[in-house]
Amino acid sequence: MAENETETWGGVRANAGRKKGSSVYGESTQAMRIPESLIPTVKSLLQHKQNNVQHCSNIAHSLRPAANLSALALPLFSGKVSAGFPSPADDFVDKTLDLNELLIQNPAATFFTRVQGDSMIGAGIFNNDILVVNRALTPAAGKIVICALNGELTVKRLMVDNGQWYLKAENPDYPNIPLYDELEMVVWGVVTEVIHKV
Repeated sequence: MAENETETWGGVRANAGRKKGSSVYGESTQAMRIPESLIPTVKSLLQHKQNNVQHCSNIAHSLRPAANLSALALPLFSGKVSAGFPSPADDFVDKTLDLNELLIQNPAATFFTRVQGDSMIGAGIFNNDILVVNRALTPAAGKIVICALNGELTVKRLMVDNGQWYLKAENPDYPNIPLYDELEMVVWGVVTEVIHKV
């Protein structure tokens, strides 16, 4: 290298990098590492923000991540409770049962959401129930799914008839919702369990 030449490799270069406030969101951005199972959720939320969808905040607040669950082992009686004639009760506990293990197969891909409305009462899902939703499961015909329709979250049964996919309510007072290309729909996950008071 000649004496009048200068080293230009490495280091900070003038006017390099992304300018502050130059993102599509109109503000500075920050790099972040997130679990792979949550990438579709984050991308969907960012898309709604970018498109100025008013219901984005409502969608975000309905999520209840099920990761990092603490163990809760409760007594499990070895005998079964009779729903017919009464049967003698066992006087001992056979083992314990952790409700997290029973209800949640994939904590990193699972969230909870609370139901509002009565469109799914035929499936045993009532107003104010809590749904356990698994994002790792593939939505399929006949499954109950949580999806966002034009920015609004809803729970319905995913169905197909002669190649036409639609969302079916489990209440005759509500019509089916045909799924067309013009309808903005994102499936958030498959409902695996429902929790409600008796």
